[in-house]
Amino acid sequence: MKKAIKILFFSLLGLIVLAVVFTWSAFGDMIKGAMSVEKLDEGFYYMEFHGDDGFDEFLSSGGAKNSDDMAQQLAKLLSKGYYTPPAMPDTAKFGCSTLTAKTPDNKILMGRNFDYPTGVGVVLHTFPKNGYENISTFDVTLYGFGEGYLPEGFQRQYMALSGLFVALDGINEKGFAIADLVAGDNAETHQNTGKPALTTTAALAYLLKRAANVDEAVELLKGIDMHSDINYAHHFAMSDKTGKSVVVEYVDNQMIVTETSAVANHYLCAEKLNAGWIEGDNRYKRLCEVYDNAGGVLDSLKLQEAVFSVSQPSPNYGTQWTMIMNLSKPSVTYFRKRNFEKPFHFELKCSK
Repeated sequence: MKKAIKILFFSLLGLIVLAVVFTWSAFGDMIKGAMSVEKLDEGFYYMEFHGDDGFDEFLSSGGAKNSDDMAQQLAKLLSKGYYTPPAMPDTAKFGCSTLTAKTPDNKILMGRNFDYPTGVGVVLHTFPKNGYENISTFDVTLYGFGEGYLPEGFQRQYMALSGLFVALDGINEKGFAIADLVAGDNAETHQNTGKPALTTTAALAYLLKRAANVDEAVELLKGIDMHSDINYAHHFAMSDKTGKSVVVEYVDNQMIVTETSAVANHYLCAEKLNAGWIEGDNRYKRLCEVYDNAGGVLDSLKLQEAVFSVSQPSPNYGTQWTMIMNLSKPSVTYFRKRNFEKPFHFELKCSK
């Protein structure tokens, strides 16, 4: 009898060990990423991820064409196929602005305001197994996590790993930076050519992992079918350490690339120039004036001042975070909700 109990005990112990080994081998990187969440400020968090982020599997499965598809894919990838979620809701539009300039000592800086009525921002520092180290930001209130969501507690911290697949802006180790901004109207883009499908925010996360510069990013975009998030038109502000700065826009499902140092929330391509501009919105004009008056050369302080000057107070489209990115020595400094006296600075380790 004692021998039988002993056999049963060691059999159960073996099963437990196997379960732990399986769980860790399957979910270890995700668990460590979820446990890394650190609160920086009210409604603002930081986390890291090292390992296989699952983006290759996401692309090979065809990607996602809309928020519902995205929810299904995220659940599949984060749960390793063990969970199927409800549909993700669509959300309201948001604003934003960017400016890229050269410093007197030939460094390239890019500033960015993310404007949205409310937000819980998560800064995600990713070291992907296949791709470039990058720092990106996303707002969990945009992705169906529920009102009042905070990435606190293991379950919600694990959900915050969705940022591996959906991003709003960021910079990678090669000095490539990108930001998503609405383009000013509801002319959605839905390309259906049989290529892998990515929504706007998924495409941004993809480019941070794979593009070393603006030209590579444009070529990568040619290899996917773009689909608009949140039932709205979007455009990408993209810059790299060579100083090249463009906006990528879509008109009648065709991608158009226009060189520009400043971007706000109206079209800049010749085909729809100024479409979506709202009378009284002078953010783009002000950024261009600062840039032109300085001949395109602004030191860090002057660029910060320019970007800060077009940030927006709450309510309406209040600025949830401001970023100053150094593309020459890849790093980023964040300011939460226009608190310009309290910076949060992060450097990309592979860039050192």
